[in-house]
Amino acid sequence: MSHVNTIAKARLLAPLALLVALAACSGKDEPAPAAPTAPAAATPAAPAAPAVSAKVQSMGTEQLRELASQALRENRMYAPAGDNAIEYYLALRDKTPDDASVKSALTDLLPYTLIAAEQSLAREDFAEAQRLVALIEKVDATAPALPRLKQGINGSMQNALKRTQEETDKVKKDAEARAKQLADQQRQQQAGEADAARQIAAQQEAARRDSERQDGERQAAARREAEQRQQAAAAQQAAAARQAPAAAAAAPSLRPVSTPAPRYPAEALRAGTSGEVLVEITVGTDGSVTNARVLRANPSRVFDREALNAVKRWKFEPVSAPVTTRRTLAFAPGG
Repeated sequence: MSHVNTIAKARLLAPLALLVALAACSGKDEPAPAAPTAPAAATPAAPAAPAVSAKVQSMGTEQLRELASQALRENRMYAPAGDNAIEYYLALRDKTPDDASVKSALTDLLPYTLIAAEQSLAREDFAEAQRLVALIEKVDATAPALPRLKQGINGSMQNALKRTQEETDKVKKDAEARAKQLADQQRQQQAGEADAARQIAAQQEAARRDSERQDGERQAAARREAEQRQQAAAAQQAAAARQAPAAAAAAPSLRPVSTPAPRYPAEALRAGTSGEVLVEITVGTDGSVTNARVLRANPSRVFDREALNAVKRWKFEPVSAPVTTRRTLAFAPGG
C-alpha cells in the first residue's frame, strides 16, 4: 500500500538524533527538566479536547489514508492539530482495527510525538503538551513515558502558577510601596503649596495696600494738577480778554483785489452735490495768500482741493503785517 511505503521512507529519513532521543524516552523514567523562565500567564489548562478532532473522525477510510500519506510526505507527523498523520492513523485504526499497516504507522509515529511532548513541556507550552500526551495515550495507554509526562505537566504548571503568584505578589507589593511613596510626596507637596499660598496671599495683600496708597497719591496729584490747569486756563482767558481789543485794533483789515470762485468738480456737478468748505488763509504783506488749509468740509473730501486751489490764487491789497483769517466757500450746482 502507498501509506506503508510512505512510512518506510519516513523511517529512512528520520535523523539519528531522534532515534537516540526515542531510546531515552522509552527507557527509564526521569524527572522532567525545570523550565528556566515563567510564562506570560500560567493558568490551569481547560478540559482536554478529544485526542482526534471530530472533523477527522468524520472522514472516510480512503480520505484518511490519502491525508495521512500526504501529512507524512509534508512532515506533519503530529501537528498542527486536526491536520497531522497521527490523528489520521488513529481515526483509521478506529475504523479498521485489524489493519496491521495502520498499527505499524502509529508505532513509527509514537517516538516523534513523545519527543514533541517533551519539548512542549520544556518550553511550558502546556496546552500543546497535553494535546500530544492525549495522542500518545490513545496510541498506547501503557507507554512508559506517559506517567512521567503527565507528572511533569502537572508539576510544571504548579511551579508556573507559583512563580506567577510570586511575581503578582511582588508587583502588588511594589505598587503599594510606590503608592505610599507617592502619597507621602503628595502630602509634602500639598504642605509646601499651602505655605506658598499663604505667602502669596500675604504678598498680594501688601501689594493691594500699596496700590491703594499709590492710587490715593495719584488721585490727589491729579486733582492738584487739574486745579492748576483750571487756574492757568482762567489766567490765559483773562489775559486774552485783555489783549483782544488791542489785537483787534492792531490787526490790519484785508481788502480783496481778486477772489476768483473755485471750479466746481465735474463728478459733484453731475451728481448735483452741494456743500461748503471752511478754509483758513494767511495773507502776506504783499497781499498774496502764503498759506491755506481746510478746517472743515461738508461733504468731506469732495470740494477740498478746488477750494484750496481757488484761495491760493486770491489777491489782497498789501498790509503792514501778515494776517490769518477764515473764509467759507459754498458750492451749489445752480449757483
